[in-house]
Amino acid sequence: MRTATPPPVAPAGDHHDLAIVLFAVIVLVTLGITLWVGRRGSAAEDFYAGGRDFTPLQNGFALSGDYLSAASFLGVAGLIALYGYDGVLYSIGFLVAWLVVLMLVAELVRNAGRYTLADVLALRLRRRKVRAAAGGASVVVTLLYLVAQMVGAGSLVALLLGTSSGQARTWTIVAVGGLMIVYVTVGGMRATTWIQIVKAFLLIAGSVLLTVLLMVRFHGDVAELMRQAAQHSGAGQRYLEPGLKYGASFTSRLDFFSLGLALVLGTAGLPHILSRFYTVPTARAARRSTMWAIGLVGGFYLMAIALGLGATALVGSAEVRHANAAGNTAVPLLALVLGGGNGSTGGVVLFALISAIAFATILAVVAGLTLASSAAFAHDIWAGAWRGRPRRRGGVPASRRARREASERQEVGVARIAAVGIGTLAIALSLFAQQLNVAFLVGLAFAVAASANLPVLLYTLFWRRFTARGAVCSVYGGLIPAILLVTFSPVVSGSKVALFPGMDFHWFPLENPGIISIPLGFLAGWIGTLTSPEQADPDRYAELEVRSLTGAGAA
Repeated sequence: MRTATPPPVAPAGDHHDLAIVLFAVIVLVTLGITLWVGRRGSAAEDFYAGGRDFTPLQNGFALSGDYLSAASFLGVAGLIALYGYDGVLYSIGFLVAWLVVLMLVAELVRNAGRYTLADVLALRLRRRKVRAAAGGASVVVTLLYLVAQMVGAGSLVALLLGTSSGQARTWTIVAVGGLMIVYVTVGGMRATTWIQIVKAFLLIAGSVLLTVLLMVRFHGDVAELMRQAAQHSGAGQRYLEPGLKYGASFTSRLDFFSLGLALVLGTAGLPHILSRFYTVPTARAARRSTMWAIGLVGGFYLMAIALGLGATALVGSAEVRHANAAGNTAVPLLALVLGGGNGSTGGVVLFALISAIAFATILAVVAGLTLASSAAFAHDIWAGAWRGRPRRRGGVPASRRARREASERQEVGVARIAAVGIGTLAIALSLFAQQLNVAFLVGLAFAVAASANLPVLLYTLFWRRFTARGAVCSVYGGLIPAILLVTFSPVVSGSKVALFPGMDFHWFPLENPGIISIPLGFLAGWIGTLTSPEQADPDRYAELEVRSLTGAGAA
């Protein structure tokens, strides 16, 4: 029977030069794409939707690039390396979520909207407070997601440089934040999309390379791979059985159900995913993009399962946990072993290559998230809610209304300024969450998206009686409980791995609030509609229905 390779450590000495060079190449290539594409147009349609001229295959790669984040490449594989079967169950939720996107929202959102989720709502519910609520929720979701990516970047670079100091993570987070601001302010959606396409290709190619090397190492014997993983997991056969992480008690099982619910429903409410449907010319292209994304994402997660098992079998759960308590560095450590081990040229080259791909993954995703959040602020909150056309009361002069409306040039300028502010805030928040698993942080973002964005989107598209009050209640009725429950959960206080380990003010027992906050979002929208003093406008719903189903009048 095979034995695991001796526990590896991060490469040191002269090999740091190779790692730095590869990271620098990634940064220079992405900056080159940004500068090249950024000169091609500065209109709102170019900044928000990339000119709407991407093909379904290109957009499918970009969609998978947006979705396959640090949580997928680092967090999910790390959870599998540490917890086996329970980590595999976690990955399934990410994939199943795309069926909801394909069946319920892809074509309808492309037809009914223009740039953001709030555009879909505003087509029927023409109230500035609706735009403000939807825009605010989108900013919150993308901020949570941004924190996850930047925490992953800090862990990755710290491992690559062979240091456990917080200073290395801190400077990495600051650098990633600065780069994402440049990508968005200079290149907009067109540059972000091309960066996503390049990143998705590199990520899938790197995963294929590692999976092939892993299967060669075990002569294609998956059963032997699983046996070795169980042997070096520290948990024996329990590693291959459900319950190692989520089955210790009824509370942990309930927590896993809550997490799964958030993952399956949250994708359809993620702002940076929804905005991708506006980069293609038609609703049919949006559906075909989603089908390409499902194939790419599905193939990737199958490989992620193998890589997680391989990390446990060849590196060992103890070493993975020693390198990073949350398991975020399992894949780079596996690459070091598959390339020949610590000290070998092949091991260091493969380690640095995979780490560079993971770094490219983070850079691309944070760019897409920053663009989505800045678009929500500028297009929905600033231009749509604050500077939007006022209601006609007592004959407001046309000249005053014209002065209040924002031009496209002003709106894009505000979006660029918002990208700087949101990027700065994301950097600050990331510095406080460096010890949390990136996959878990993304789970929180999914929970908020499923609680605040999905209910109002589905009600708007499918419920004829839905009103503006119902929309506002639905957004805040899901958003506020989700944030409050997370604040008073074990994630923030009351445990050694909490955000504030020395404090304990938690009373909510679950780590993920989805099981409570998602039903509350739907319930609040229903109650808000029933108690609304105004009735739904049947003509506006008919207009939305015709446009969403046929594309007539779509942007």
